[in-house]
Amino acid sequence: MTVITADQRPASSLLPEAMMSNPDLTKLYMSASCPDLGAESVVSSSDEEDDVVDIGRFEPLVEMQGEDDDDEAAPLSMDASPSDRPPPAQVEEGADEPASRSLVAEAPIDPLALSPSTSSTSSYPSHPSERRKLQWEFKGLTLWLELEEFDSDLTRAVEDFSSRHSSPFIPKPHTTAIYGMEHLTEAEASARLRRVAQTVGPWPSFARPTGVTCDLAVCGRPGQVCSIAWSELTLASDPLHEAAMDTLYRLFYDDDDGDSSDTSGEASLPVRDRPWKPHNSVAYDNPETNALSLLDTITYMGKNPTLLGRGRRVEAISLWNTEGKMEDWRFIDRVRFW
Repeated sequence: MTVITADQRPASSLLPEAMMSNPDLTKLYMSASCPDLGAESVVSSSDEEDDVVDIGRFEPLVEMQGEDDDDEAAPLSMDASPSDRPPPAQVEEGADEPASRSLVAEAPIDPLALSPSTSSTSSYPSHPSERRKLQWEFKGLTLWLELEEFDSDLTRAVEDFSSRHSSPFIPKPHTTAIYGMEHLTEAEASARLRRVAQTVGPWPSFARPTGVTCDLAVCGRPGQVCSIAWSELTLASDPLHEAAMDTLYRLFYDDDDGDSSDTSGEASLPVRDRPWKPHNSVAYDNPETNALSLLDTITYMGKNPTLLGRGRRVEAISLWNTEGKMEDWRFIDRVRFW
């Protein structure tokens, strides 16, 4: 439970009255696990420990202004320009590829090539290399869902939070589907990725976020398997998402003949957490140097209303090598749903 003490309460609210009355901004969740391993849980308030927000030391990320409801943002395509694309990925002989799907291995968007957003300031670091590095070491191959954007809102949020706090830079806004696969080579995983559109079909769309989470996990604590701080848009799963996740797991863990066992005869298909707890992180940091705050995150969401106010289609699913630290992550392949 977040508590604002009386001696810290300002004379006027930092958040506008309309924002404070908005249930989408006040319905906040606090989770207690690694954001990309899908092991979140909603934690209710406790009598043993209260989180006190020191408003006296808080500097808002952006100045709050009135929302312009007349402007309708247009979806942003995440396609890189043709000159930026590497050659098409090689397909193994005999591999199946849907005739209606054109697959190209694409380089991730460089957010620095985007014009600065309205919340940028001259004090921001000039390049992500000057920002802190995330110290946790990840593993394996990972599948990300890439969501539809409205005027680059997710990409700009990632850049703004990293710039504001000199915090680790997330290479691509994403919602993790499967993390840390170690049983496939990159070529094998890429070949299976090319069958997603045919096997899974277009990924079900997400309704608008159910809330905002800003939390910290430390490896070794109950239910926590990594050490990381993060801020996220919390999404909701439904029966269609659960069915899509089951199909995706079978595609990437079953043998090509449909067998879900390894050479020793033991089952290799992992038991995934149910229900799936999807989220789209906008910022990471190290627990020791964490500069993220819930109030800061809410303020930013209020200034950029599409982040909490819009449902999103899933534009693509991409394969990444997430072995090592975040700065070592490497894009491998991508399949677009539309």
